[in-house]
Amino acid sequence: MSAEHSSGKPPGMPRKGRGAVTNLQGRYEKHDRETFDDGWAAEADAGASPQPLATHVTLEQARSILTRNASPDIPFNVSLNPYRGCEHGCVYCFARPTHSYLDLSPGLDFETQLFAKVNAAGRLRETLAKPGYRCETIALGVNTDAYQPIERRHGVTREILQVLHDCDHPVALITKSALIERDIDLLAPMAAKHLAVAAVTITTLDAPLARLLEPRAAAPARRLRTIRTLTDAGIPVGISIAPVIPFLTDDHLERILEAAREAGAVFANYIALRLPWEVAPLFREWLETHYPERAARIMHRVQEMHGGKDYDARFGARMRGAGIWADLLRQRFTKTADRLGYRYNRFELDASQFRPPRPATPPDPQGSLF
Repeated sequence: MSAEHSSGKPPGMPRKGRGAVTNLQGRYEKHDRETFDDGWAAEADAGASPQPLATHVTLEQARSILTRNASPDIPFNVSLNPYRGCEHGCVYCFARPTHSYLDLSPGLDFETQLFAKVNAAGRLRETLAKPGYRCETIALGVNTDAYQPIERRHGVTREILQVLHDCDHPVALITKSALIERDIDLLAPMAAKHLAVAAVTITTLDAPLARLLEPRAAAPARRLRTIRTLTDAGIPVGISIAPVIPFLTDDHLERILEAAREAGAVFANYIALRLPWEVAPLFREWLETHYPERAARIMHRVQEMHGGKDYDARFGARMRGAGIWADLLRQRFTKTADRLGYRYNRFELDASQFRPPRPATPPDPQGSLF
């Protein structure tokens, strides 16, 4: 049973530590449902805050582990996601609709009903050992953050990095978590051989706003410290300003670029707000809950940048938007990034050093304890 269904709470009530405010129905669910408030819940909970929702993690065995990408506006061809769902709870996350394929809601379920691919490192080792494997940079944690809070307990990302480290396989990471600092012992030697690069995403420097937008991600100031820590360890770091939300975070663009550059970031990118599938109604609910006086204005500008729609899925337009406002945003970013000396693309990593993993050594049936 999904989080909101079991709670009995009326819709539109924000939960502490959660981004979505409801469990919006996924587009593949077989049965329609409609929330009905008969007044009893409101009377029973008068003056009380909604109860926090627990995180549930399902351990799963992945059948395959690498995802191939053919999108011309994404700067990588291969990605790996250790987890499905993300506890960070970013309300704008473009990956939320993937939970619909699991018969779960892209709303609160996406951030409370999580899946850990506990055999990911083994599957990766098998894939890399195949005779026809062609090495190219693996982007780690693209759909959902590889360093989300449950990584502290399950360590799937750490195991994956160990395999890549041992094989001299290039990897690019992107995160909103300071937990990446834990793996500097693996990433720093890889970076010294041009095998590792990282990007840190910052949406806003306003900590209270960040707590509403991305409640379980690291605070903005902590992410800046992570950029500095990784940089000092010799790991090339970039800043990803994503998403840029009109009338909410767009005025932070220049300040984020400046703060990240001062912290050591060397390449930069930005993405305009994307609202595919169920993300659009979820974001509307969030706006009406937290910023009702701005909701219509924000959505009107979003639609101006996407041809009158909440989302334009065309390559080239989906991440940048189109029209006068998209052009102004691009000019602001470009002028500031040029002034600060940023690069616009990630470092080229070296795939020529790759060594296939050694086959696992079976136990010796004749072995002894001595």
